[in-house]
Amino acid sequence: MKAAFRKAKAATGKEKRKVEQVKSSAKGRPLRPGRERVLVEFPLNLLERADDAASKLEKNRSELIRMSVERMLDEMEKEKFEAELAAAYAANARMNIDLTEEFVHVDREGME
Repeated sequence: MKAAFRKAKAATGKEKRKVEQVKSSAKGRPLRPGRERVLVEFPLNLLERADDAASKLEKNRSELIRMSVERMLDEMEKEKFEAELAAAYAANARMNIDLTEEFVHVDREGME
């Protein structure tokens, strides 16, 4: 019974090592938790420009790409929010004009 348990435990350990090997880089470094490795193709001139920029920023290529993607996504979210805000202002424009007209006499009181 104990021998069967040890054999099963050893098999489980081998399976874990296989999974760990799959989750490591080509250079043999393990991936950090919460990370996924991706393959991206770049035109050569863009890759050279990215490498130059990374060097100037004292970042590696991956950090530069992550920062750039994050910045672009943040900008897209900001643009979406601003469009929704503009639509809300437009939808409430008539109400805002009515409120302004309703209280115009109050505004004039302070000027007299």
